[in-house]
Parts: sequence; structure tokens; C-alpha cells
Amino acid sequence: MVTATHEASHRVFQEHPEALAPVFEALALPPPVKADFHELSPDTTEIRPMERRADTVLMYEPDMGEHFVLAVEAQTKKDPEKARNWAYYVSYLRAKYDLPVLLVAVCRDPSTAAWAMGPFECAVGPWTTQVTRPFVLGPQTVPEVTDEAAVVQQPALAALSAIVHSQSRRAAAILEAVARGLVSFEPDVTKYWFEVVEVGLESTPARENWRKLMQNVVTHFPGHGTLFEEKYLEGKSEGRAEGKSEAILRALKVRGLAVPDDVRERITGCNNLVTLATWFDRSLTVSDAEDLFADEAEETTAS
Repeated sequence: MVTATHEASHRVFQEHPEALAPVFEALALPPPVKADFHELSPDTTEIRPMERRADTVLMYEPDMGEHFVLAVEAQTKKDPEKARNWAYYVSYLRAKYDLPVLLVAVCRDPSTAAWAMGPFECAVGPWTTQVTRPFVLGPQTVPEVTDEAAVVQQPALAALSAIVHSQSRRAAAILEAVARGLVSFEPDVTKYWFEVVEVGLESTPARENWRKLMQNVVTHFPGHGTLFEEKYLEGKSEGRAEGKSEAILRALKVRGLAVPDDVRERITGCNNLVTLATWFDRSLTVSDAEDLFADEAEETTAS
């Protein structure tokens, strides 16, 4: 079953493979650079048997050095069936691309992370035919990011740290450091990473803590009118305006009222939260969509 943690893991490694830094360091390879990767199809289904699909599959092709395939899997609990699927993924990708395959498992839970390290053997009596040993990105291998400067330098690794250490005793300190570091970016970038972490935390208790940080951590100098604070608040205001516009249009639709194009454009083009709140209240009672603007029409006539 695809979970929110799977989705967050997929987005991080697909779009920011530099988060694989602990893996490359352990393998004595140069730090991963996004330009050296390209995404492959995660589908490992053969003709018409059981459907199998890895979370993320990447090809690592540096200008110099060994090329290989990375299969990244998020794992939230121990699952013997998944261990068998992992052996299949590795053998299938090895045969398809004729390259070595590195399987990486991402785990939040320490016991699941310990289990995922394997080895998982296919053996008959004393004879082992195949061994699968994933490299695990979990509490044991991903650094605890508690330095805001480190977050700015490696946001993908910081987001991964916040997710995999969500059950540790230092989870609150890690989340706070990551949140404060992420607000150093432009609002859209900050929003992206905040959402990645929120999705990755899924149903853990740390998720509620993270949501509070998302609301409260805006700037190191709140109320001082810094450039970042203005841009960040402007982005939040635009997001709230868009949400109110959608709510107005939804209310009109549910009530069966026709919404002419000029009315729709006026609603979606408005960024004044007070005006939008007034229009929303009216959208619950008006008999015609154009009646949302009754006061404005009267003022225009009077002038």
C-alpha cells in the first residue's frame, strides 16, 4: 500500500537525490550531484503476473566512476512479503539495465530500520543462492540535523532527517531547527519543504508539532518588516485569498447558482481578504451570483 511516507520519499529522492549523501559517504563515493541522476520507470511488472512497483528508481551516471541503478523504498513496518519483493526488484533491474543495483530503504522506526538491513537470503539447506542487503536510511544512518545553517546548505537531507528521526528523543529539537532553517528560503521553496516533511511525518505525533511550527515559525525577527517577512507574509496572504475564492465558487456551485465568466474572474482576481470574506458570507444566501457585489454596484450608481 502506498502511504504518505512513500510519497514524500519519492518526491525527495526523485527531485533532490542529493539527500542520498549518507549513502554515498558510506560507499566512499563523491557527494551526489543532481546532474548525475535521471529517473527510470519504477514499474517492474513482467507481462501479466502480480504487479510490482518500486517507489523510486534512479540511474546514477557520473562523468567518471561506476554507473549503477538506485531503487529507493520507504518502509514503515516489518514485512516479509516486501523483503521477497526487494529481491525481485534487484534481480529485475540488474537484468534489465545490465548494471549493479543499490537498494535503499528509508525507515522512520528504529526496529523496522534494523530489520530492513537484512540480510534476506534465498537458500536451500546450507546453500545460499541469493542475498539481498538494502542500505537503510534511518535513525542509525541519517544525521540528526539541529543546525539551521546545515538546513540552508542541504535542505533535502534536513527534510529527510526530520522524517526519519520523528520518533527519537531529539525529534522536537530537530523539527524546530529544520523549520527555522527552511524559512531562510523564498516562500514557495519554504512551502514545498514544509509540505514534504508534513507528508513524510504522516500520522506520527511529531506531525502535529510540525504543523504548529509551520504556523509560528515565519522569521527570526517577527514584526520588524524585514524583506523576507514581507515576501513570506505576502505569499501566505495570496494563498489564503485563493482558498477563500475557491470557497465562494464552491458555495455558489453547491447552491446551484450559475457563475458567469466575468463574476468568476472578479472573484478569483481579488486578493483583499476582507472583501472575500464579505462575498463568502453573501454566497450562502444570494439568489444570483452577481448579487455578491451589490454594495459596489450601488456605490457606482450613486457616483
